[in-house]
Amino acid sequence: MSTALLTDHYELTMLQAALASGAAHRRAVFEVFARRLPAGRRYGMVAGTERILDAIQNFQFGDRELEFLRDVIDRPTHDFLARFRFSGDIYGYREGETYYPGSPILVVEGRFAEAVLLETIVLSILNHDCAIASAAARMVHAAGERPIIEMGTRRTHERSAVAAARAAYLCGFGSTSNLMAGLEYGIPTAGTAAHAFTLLHDSEEAAFQAQLASLGTGTTLLVDTYEVAKAVQTAVDLAGPALGAVRIDSGDLATAAIEVRRLLDDLGARQTRIVVTSDLDEFAIAALAAAPVDGYGVGTCLVTGSGAPTANLVYKLVTREDAAGTLSPVAKKSVGKPSRGGRKWAYRALRDGTATAEIVTRAPAEEVGRPLLAPLIRDGEIIGREPLATARARARASMTELPPIAHSLSPGDPAIPTIFNWSWETGA
Repeated sequence: MSTALLTDHYELTMLQAALASGAAHRRAVFEVFARRLPAGRRYGMVAGTERILDAIQNFQFGDRELEFLRDVIDRPTHDFLARFRFSGDIYGYREGETYYPGSPILVVEGRFAEAVLLETIVLSILNHDCAIASAAARMVHAAGERPIIEMGTRRTHERSAVAAARAAYLCGFGSTSNLMAGLEYGIPTAGTAAHAFTLLHDSEEAAFQAQLASLGTGTTLLVDTYEVAKAVQTAVDLAGPALGAVRIDSGDLATAAIEVRRLLDDLGARQTRIVVTSDLDEFAIAALAAAPVDGYGVGTCLVTGSGAPTANLVYKLVTREDAAGTLSPVAKKSVGKPSRGGRKWAYRALRDGTATAEIVTRAPAEEVGRPLLAPLIRDGEIIGREPLATARARARASMTELPPIAHSLSPGDPAIPTIFNWSWETGA
């Protein structure tokens, strides 16, 4: 499916005017960055890079798209789009890297006419996926070694749900309830039963018996449709001590978990796990750290970025070719929305394996830290693909690289400073 119309009308307005002025084919560099992190956040997590590569691969204007645009653009613009294929270069932070204010997480180099068309699709993907990943990373850290199931599909757009499941898995969630995410990305899927299943049957006992008969004693039984204590007793009576797990979806989860654990142990079901759900976020998960909980199911708060549904990323022109053919830095001076001109390189400074700073330069300077920008597209050819498992491993490593303060859930400044070191522009 073409992604070419997943864009804003004004991209084509600019393209048409630039083609008419002759500036459309000037070389340009755009960068994606966040001026600031969402309030209280101490780091952001990159996700969506691989989806951007998919989107650019399919960013082509076919007959259907061109027919739709017939009365929107003029003939020269129509002819340009009919031949359009991105032929520039793209560099970016790899998925699973953390980022901070000013981090140039994506750099797009090419003719203005090509690079400007990618703005909306790039921001659409990165603003969503980075927001979800940033929330997911905080939840995973709060959960410690306890697994988390992503189960937010019914709380967002059907395609956003698939992307959210991918971003969550990248950051350490163990599975998803979304079957399409399982098909497209190979993410393990999991699912138990809803209250409707219990209510369908003539009794809770009949519902549990039906589920056990079909799925075996390793299944997870939902025990809070009626009375939790009675449901736990019934579950163990039917399944025996081999019952896989019980799920609690309401009430004071910490208190309920303590009571259910006591009941399970008294009934001999010491290996039966307790899974809790019900509008959990990283704060609720952290509050349950001392409770006898074995796993979490997270939905609404995950797919809405736990209060920060967008990463506030922007796509700005930082370098352009003038009429004489010279590349020069450009920057906005708008109040509250400034930018820093010039194509940039980014590095992570480390001390004993712990991140100490994000260093941004205007020239390569690999001696200052670990390079963060990797080539993704060269001369229009995708060269930067990698398996989701690789990104997942990087996310784990990135979390261990953070200073301890980064994991605090209390509001605070970014965990490490972003240092704009322009001395490297001349190699000084």
